[in-house]
Amino acid sequence: FIGPEYKNNEVLDELNKRSIKFIELLNPAKDVAKLISDGEIIAVFNGRMEFGERALGNRSILADPRSAHIKDKLNACVKFREPYRPYAPSILAQHGDQYFENYVDTPYMERVLFFKEEMKNKIPGVVHADGTGRLQSVDATLNTKYALLLNSFYELTAIPMLLNTSFNVMGKPMIHSIEDAISVFYTSQIDLLVIDNHVFEKDSAQQ
Repeated sequence: FIGPEYKNNEVLDELNKRSIKFIELLNPAKDVAKLISDGEIIAVFNGRMEFGERALGNRSILADPRSAHIKDKLNACVKFREPYRPYAPSILAQHGDQYFENYVDTPYMERVLFFKEEMKNKIPGVVHADGTGRLQSVDATLNTKYALLLNSFYELTAIPMLLNTSFNVMGKPMIHSIEDAISVFYTSQIDLLVIDNHVFEKDSAQQ
């Protein structure tokens, strides 16, 4: 997380400049976790941008890994890519060995591990056809805000994991600016966009 970052006043300036209506979340982790658990696809734009090829929770599209249909929806309507492409599981590090064979902390999605057989049916949205997942281990020392979100989702669902994919569409780089974030949001079927503590949904007049 060594890329650029927008300050709160810069975020507000960008949103107000475009006359985009938004609400401010009082408890972002719990509120966003509830939205994801209800089936919403959420794009997040938080803090410093990741430097590298993987989205690690700051420029990510997040969804519920319990859904067996979420991969098809994301590939067809959000990422616009081939239907066989898998999605990454972000998991609270302390629960990793419950879900993966020969678990090793993997904070930067640098490993592909096999899911334990008995866990696959709990999180079909992130299990690849060969039974693996390119995982991201998450703890508060590396990303406090993302760890809080995962923990809130775990408290709601008993699943310490989210589906995580980079905030972009096929063939395009990961979004860099708020302008990029808004463009991808309005040209895909992402349900809600969260920028720091601000959340907004599509207004039909703006689409």
